[in-house]
Amino acid sequence: MAKLDHLFRLMHERNASDLHLFTGNEPALRIRGDMIRISSEVLTNEKLKEMLYEIITPDKIRFFEQTGDLDFGYELDGLARYRCNYFMQKNGHGAVFREIPSTILSVDHLGLPQVLKQLVMLPRGLVLCTGPTGSGKSTTLAAMIEHANQNRKGHVITIEDPIEFVHQGKQCIINHREVGTHTQSFAMALRAALRENPDIILVGEMRDLETTELAIEAANTGHLVLSTVHTMGATRTIDRIVDMFPAAQQAQIRTSLSESLKAVISQALFKRTDTMGRVAALEILLVTHAAANLIREEKTYQLLTVIQTGRRLGMVSMDDSIMELLQRRWISVEEGYDKCVDKDRFCKLLKYTPPEW
Repeated sequence: MAKLDHLFRLMHERNASDLHLFTGNEPALRIRGDMIRISSEVLTNEKLKEMLYEIITPDKIRFFEQTGDLDFGYELDGLARYRCNYFMQKNGHGAVFREIPSTILSVDHLGLPQVLKQLVMLPRGLVLCTGPTGSGKSTTLAAMIEHANQNRKGHVITIEDPIEFVHQGKQCIINHREVGTHTQSFAMALRAALRENPDIILVGEMRDLETTELAIEAANTGHLVLSTVHTMGATRTIDRIVDMFPAAQQAQIRTSLSESLKAVISQALFKRTDTMGRVAALEILLVTHAAANLIREEKTYQLLTVIQTGRRLGMVSMDDSIMELLQRRWISVEEGYDKCVDKDRFCKLLKYTPPEW
């Protein structure tokens, strides 16, 4: 058994989301958002290098030594998968591992809104899940894909870097592709996917112009495309996508987005105060005719009004979602205030008045 496997088992036992190993530092776990040291032993560069190289192939070792960075997936049978990142830093080697549960939780089990089930059953369109790193975007998308896997008959292609959740085909046929292992890039895999007769395409991240353009094209040509963007809120997400394109193309992209975009799901994770674990607050924009017109006419700043008036359709603002968690006494007022949009609305709930922003 690899030395890292023992740390992975400890990580799993303590319900940690991440394992951090850096030369010159003690091993640490991220548990409920906090960094907790798990040993007083400071890692030397030689010892850490030996541990890291034990679970990768000679080809990956050569690539890492040439570039100083490496992303890959690792699976510990019967336990979980891990998203692994190696890098070089001032003191030597470093690595961060994110645990990907082997069991894919359902939309219901995660307590996510029922509208997410409807979105993944759409015949075509673009659905974006947004939020900062570590906010649970991959878990949400995996739950949605699993709902489709159980309730529609189709072909699902996932394109990730690296592969995270692994779905076993049920009603659907599912193919997982890893950038760097099975394909050279997101863009190449997306271009090829258009000829592979998919019903659903999961793109791990829309991180560059070419990938974004191809994802929008795929959504416009009869496929359901699910992807992530590292932004918060529908307005920022749409503006970020449009701003990726040259000024001369932006009007055309707004039009394409108004036709292809079906929903933007923004989420933030909070520590539970009533029990162990964490819970997500979600902002959901469904692109109705009114929302599509605002996108096309460059009036995305008015989308919050669409969200607030669309509750009966399943829309909800981030602040309303946070307030619901507060009313259930699931999260702290301080963390709700920290992650809300309208600070004035939550300020009066605090015991102490915060300094002015």
